[in-house]
Amino acid sequence: MELDSGICDEAYQDEILVHVSRTFALTIPQLPPALRTAVTSAYLLCRIADTIEDEPALSAADTHLYLERFTAVVQGREDAAGLARELVPRFSQSTLPAERDLVANMDRVMRVVAGFDERQRGAIRRCIEVMSRGMHHFQRTSSLRGLARSTDLDSYCYYVAGIVGETLTELFCAYSPAAREHYARLYALAPSFGQGLQMTNILKDVWEDRRRGACWLPQEVFTRHGVDLAGLAPGRTDARFHAGMLELIGVAHRHLRNALEFTLLIPGEETGIRLFCLWALGLAALTLRRIQLTPGFTAGAEVKVSRSAVVMTRTLTGLAVRNDRVLKQLFERAARGLPLAEGPVPMKPAALLAFSPAPPAALASALPGEEYPHSTRLGGTAQ
Repeated sequence: MELDSGICDEAYQDEILVHVSRTFALTIPQLPPALRTAVTSAYLLCRIADTIEDEPALSAADTHLYLERFTAVVQGREDAAGLARELVPRFSQSTLPAERDLVANMDRVMRVVAGFDERQRGAIRRCIEVMSRGMHHFQRTSSLRGLARSTDLDSYCYYVAGIVGETLTELFCAYSPAAREHYARLYALAPSFGQGLQMTNILKDVWEDRRRGACWLPQEVFTRHGVDLAGLAPGRTDARFHAGMLELIGVAHRHLRNALEFTLLIPGEETGIRLFCLWALGLAALTLRRIQLTPGFTAGAEVKVSRSAVVMTRTLTGLAVRNDRVLKQLFERAARGLPLAEGPVPMKPAALLAFSPAPPAALASALPGEEYPHSTRLGGTAQ
């Protein structure tokens, strides 16, 4: 596919977004215009990194090289158009036409980013650096045996989603002085928000990921239930596997409760930002319930939230967007019956990979100390 080359760069972003994401094409338009542009650019750059990582025609060494070069593009050290001309011809048919078009036009996204202020650009640069290197670290070692430990799952979720939560916090607070008053707490909760959404996707897409040769479930959890992840196959699971899934649902649920706290810290007058968060949060909770109630599912489509539930979520959160009490009630209704990990969950992995850059230095003194123990408990069983 090829979009109209005559449209302006911001219009290109809006058009390509619809073709590369269903969820974000739904939630990003709820944001106020100035913030919407920044979040769209950040998402599209993350999508380019993901497209490079997922391309099967590239060797592991080439993938690493191109991700490093793409990071250099975002940092302003390499030409975007030149990288695109070299990279796009190497894509196979596995890369969707819309993704190919986006990579070919990465220079258009970078021109939009060039118009942002330094705080916005800095947040986006850090996001791409952390995501590209962390994602490749885990993809390089992925297998059907799953991740070894729950702490590995925490780290994986941080590199592909928690960093996005931190980036969104930066962009939200750069836009809204009222949100900025809650910066320290928002920034602390942001990785947990991202992990709740990412864990929901991991649980929903477990069989699709296995068909691609990857498994992001932690063997540590399933060993307690007598399950070897290497031998999993759709349609051949039993109550032991479901018990492990329920344990992880409980952890994801606990993260989603942190996500609700994050959302309610956004001032009520920032309705667009709240809706952006609420829709993702509500649909994640409903998806966890579908997974819980469908223990033998063999494809993500079987636990997908219905269109009517999507409409209901959008309608109810829209009506209650300024009312914290009602929003809490709506979340409790959406999460009713879900298992819940006992105690706090880690809002950010205790030990990140050495190459992860620190948060913006000017903000470091505003961040709270390590308040949350890394292990969690579900139903009396240590994580």
